[in-house]
Amino acid sequence: MMGRPPNKKNRIKQEEFEKLCGLHCTEQEIADFFGVSKDTIDRWVKQTYKTTFAAIYREKRSLGKISLRRSQWKTAQEGNVTMQIWLGKQYLD
Repeated sequence: MMGRPPNKKNRIKQEEFEKLCGLHCTEQEIADFFGVSKDTIDRWVKQTYKTTFAAIYREKRSLGKISLRRSQWKTAQEGNVTMQIWLGKQYLD
């Protein structure tokens, strides 16, 4: 006797979802990663975070920006002249 098919929402792992947001993956890419539809992602986000995908995406995407900025600063501090010049133009006018 076969049971009910597994709930697709159970495939979505919160930690992995947040990492994908941090990597700036699109909602469709996130859905494809978990093998679900965008609608399933939207419902899961609403149930898990009590907000919209757009709101949680903005929040979690910021973590990726912080990580990238940290890597850029580290690269510049390690002597990468190109990164030093680029950061100087960005932050020092």
